[in-house]
Amino acid sequence: MAQKLTESVNVGGLQFGWNIEKGQFIFEGEDAVLFWISSAMGTFFDTIEEISGKESSSLVFEATGFRQGLVVGEYFEKMKDVDVETAAKLITNTYASAGWGNTIIKDLNYETMTLTALLKDSWEHKINKNQGKTVGGSYLPAHYAGIFTAMFGTNIWYKVKHDQLKGYDYTEVEYFPSEVTVAENIHQLARKRESEQILQLEALVEDKTRELKTLIKELSSPIIPVLDEVVVVPLLGKYDEERSEELVYKTLTNLPAYKASYLILDLTGLNKDISQHTASLIEKIGSASALIGTKTVLVGISAELSMVISESDIDLSKFDCFQTLQHGIHYALSQLGRSIV
Repeated sequence: MAQKLTESVNVGGLQFGWNIEKGQFIFEGEDAVLFWISSAMGTFFDTIEEISGKESSSLVFEATGFRQGLVVGEYFEKMKDVDVETAAKLITNTYASAGWGNTIIKDLNYETMTLTALLKDSWEHKINKNQGKTVGGSYLPAHYAGIFTAMFGTNIWYKVKHDQLKGYDYTEVEYFPSEVTVAENIHQLARKRESEQILQLEALVEDKTRELKTLIKELSSPIIPVLDEVVVVPLLGKYDEERSEELVYKTLTNLPAYKASYLILDLTGLNKDISQHTASLIEKIGSASALIGTKTVLVGISAELSMVISESDIDLSKFDCFQTLQHGIHYALSQLGRSIV
């Protein structure tokens, strides 16, 4: 059923009409809408970019342009009496009358499915120029890729050779068959975002791991000054090379500060899976402490540790050993001529 128009005009063979009562603008028999480019459309594009970010918004415009181009191309492809070259001229003329700028299609080759488009003063260019951008948009280049994808019956993609924003008279875009698709670009962006999130999580894990290691260093094997000249160092868990070095350094650095005459190593909290490395660590701390005038007393030796020590070449007989921490403290005090009353 034909639209009832209150006003109409024919421009270049194209029909424009208005139904003021219904608030309709009709272009070639279809509902259309008019926007001011620099203000309304510019604000629309700015808002999408602000919410989505530059990279995502560019992909949104590209995907939208391509898919809308498919709709246009499919419409003209169904017109069997119109060849691709004629359809291209009809489309560019139609777009020019709708304010899309001047577009020239050249070097169109149906055999190789290639062509070049020259876009001059398009609405997208005007928006980008008004926004102060130095790189052109992706909507219109992708739009024509969608049009010719439908008309050629094979996926067509594009490459921008020259951009009007760079000072050229027009934007030159080459089109050619390609495996690149908007769907693949969307997936790549999603994978990129996932990779970025993974990297952020890995960085966070590394930060937390460093914090945890620092905390463990502070909490594990603390030096406890129980009485004057007597300090206790409890050995906790399992000691690898890094923890062992930290323990030796921390102990030897702090003994002089406490003016320790006796160092009591409490082995009660050692991991049951005791290695020869752990036994060697005990001997190393005791020997190094002796060099700075501190005697070492061992307490809390388990049956498992005693077996490891007896089967190794490590000699701990030079250290006084007691079953409990209490016994070790009483012994150290007695050697200093003091006692707990």
